[in-house]
Amino acid sequence: MKKAGLLAVLLLIAIAVFGKINSVVPKKVFLKANQSEFSLIHDGDIIFQSSESPQCEAVRIATRSKFSHCGIIYDIKGEKYVYEAVQPVSISPLKDWIKHGKGNYYLVKRLKNAPKVLNKATLDKMKSYGNQFKGKDYDLYFGWGDDRIYCSELVWKIYKNGANIELCKLEKMKHFNLTDPKVKAVLAERYGNKVPLEELVVAPSQLADSPFLETVVDTYKN
Repeated sequence: MKKAGLLAVLLLIAIAVFGKINSVVPKKVFLKANQSEFSLIHDGDIIFQSSESPQCEAVRIATRSKFSHCGIIYDIKGEKYVYEAVQPVSISPLKDWIKHGKGNYYLVKRLKNAPKVLNKATLDKMKSYGNQFKGKDYDLYFGWGDDRIYCSELVWKIYKNGANIELCKLEKMKHFNLTDPKVKAVLAERYGNKVPLEELVVAPSQLADSPFLETVVDTYKN
């Protein structure tokens, strides 16, 4: 068989095998897996992920955690959404939110006594409080004021002011790992020589480690 003919045969075999694999494992299988996970997620749950950006990497290093972003789950007419502090504060469909994370991995946690505490009245109060931040700018400087807000601050404040629950203690910025060169670079870009070391902050890692929460879905372990 001539060389050109052999290459053509090999190409046809490859196409046939690839097509067979795709027919055996259709994309719908993965969609169904996500839907199964989504059914476990409830209104008021907290979701975490790690995103790709210099700031997110700095957050992970500074907090010694794999998480750099978080949001709160809203169930609206049976559909799952994530209310989050990005630029600006907004709400996104859960399936779209997951795509923004590294490897599409995410972790969902829930208040341990959620069935007793997070009733409809409390959830409505949490959402009502949180609505004041919708459309506000993301806080690149991690201040504790309400004029701008960052992701973990939004979740913490919604629970504190909507459900009267402090998920974790606030920490001063100086208590995080600020010595890494990548962290230093981000801090210098944001603050110059005036890093607010005494500023109270809350990181996604602190919320993820809260003793008041339990794991609902962890795709990092799948």
